[in-house]
Amino acid sequence: MAAARYKALVDALASDIRTGRLTPGTRLPTHRALAAREGVAVVTATRVYAELDAMGLVSREQGRGTFVRDRAAPPGQGADQRTVAADAVDLTFNHPSLPRQTGLLRAALRDIAVSGDLEALLRYQPHRGRPQDRASVARHLRRRGITADADRVLIVGGAQHGLAVTAMALLGPGDVVAVDALTYPGFKVLAHTLRLDPEPVPATADGMDLDALERLCAARPVRALYTMPTLHNPLGSVMPEADRVRLAAIARRYGVLLIEDASYAFLVENPPPPMVERAPERTVHVSGLSKSVATGLRVGHVLAPPDLVPALERAIRATTWNTPALTTTLACRWLDDGTVDALEARKRADARERQALAATELAGLPLVAHPASYFTWLPLPDSARADRLAATLARHRVSVTTAEPFSTSARTPQAIRLALGSAEPDVLRTALRTVRRLALEDAFA
Repeated sequence: MAAARYKALVDALASDIRTGRLTPGTRLPTHRALAAREGVAVVTATRVYAELDAMGLVSREQGRGTFVRDRAAPPGQGADQRTVAADAVDLTFNHPSLPRQTGLLRAALRDIAVSGDLEALLRYQPHRGRPQDRASVARHLRRRGITADADRVLIVGGAQHGLAVTAMALLGPGDVVAVDALTYPGFKVLAHTLRLDPEPVPATADGMDLDALERLCAARPVRALYTMPTLHNPLGSVMPEADRVRLAAIARRYGVLLIEDASYAFLVENPPPPMVERAPERTVHVSGLSKSVATGLRVGHVLAPPDLVPALERAIRATTWNTPALTTTLACRWLDDGTVDALEARKRADARERQALAATELAGLPLVAHPASYFTWLPLPDSARADRLAATLARHRVSVTTAEPFSTSARTPQAIRLALGSAEPDVLRTALRTVRRLALEDAFA
């Protein structure tokens, strides 16, 4: 009888959530209140909420209660996995594209078609890339002030693939990996898939709290650290030079592998040297062209210490065998002829213009952002519900991301991230005005 009552409660609440009778952000009764209302034991009420949590319908927050989840953002998936309505303004995902990029692609494909050994592009390539392509990437990295040679470069199918092969090759189930308390959702997915043990480290205004990191390393066997020192996603912080020197010292003292994600680093002019320069013997540096050129150009690179290259190469073989030769050839032509450098310069200017627009249209709100970033973080008061605000914005045809996909801590902060790089400027301006109006009405009222 108790089992039947438990299942009936789960079904009833699940139905209310799925049909919208219980809207995203609604606080559900406490375990004791639900038990009293339904005439069941407290342990049964606890099982009901655990079941709803496992179904992805509610989120349980320590010290705050149980809330109806925004089902537009399934748990464990990244911000780019949201379902965005066709008529909504997408502020969840950055795919910045500039005028004339399609013309560049058309011209490059024509050039490839009339030059070189086309037949070679139909064959398997070396797992980590042809020597001439790896040399192109190394030259590109050296222009960014990174010491690189072709023997340390591996070409991968975008930065996410680079992170995947790094984790597959160098980490194992149960390995403790330090991560930011708010971090890139794609690495969260990797950690879950590979059964790693991510340990959240809080942030300061300048990036990861290194005092907290050192305490963690002293208390647990931290195998690796995943970090975004130059333009952190989603907070936009840039780690100062002194902190990078200290981070390198911590990594050496405790034998920590550094996995450096530089996907957005190109947006920052004259940043401090990356971690691969500060600790080259224990840093795997990963980046790609999806943000600096186009999301459809799935070509990236890994720069690694020489002794780690064979293991990384085996992981590439196990996943994709090699990066497609045609897209790699196209990418390396653009690296060599200055196209990538030119696009990066234009996107730096574009990001600054969009960030300035956001600062103007969201005036009065407590924004956290870098002036050259393609995203803005909006923390909400503790009394507010980010999923409720996101649902309200969705009804007004503006799609945003809550903190949940980024959070690695037991308690998810109430905040939303606004991706500024996809909408046309006039459309973006209107959407940001909607965000400000509804945020002031809902969260900051």
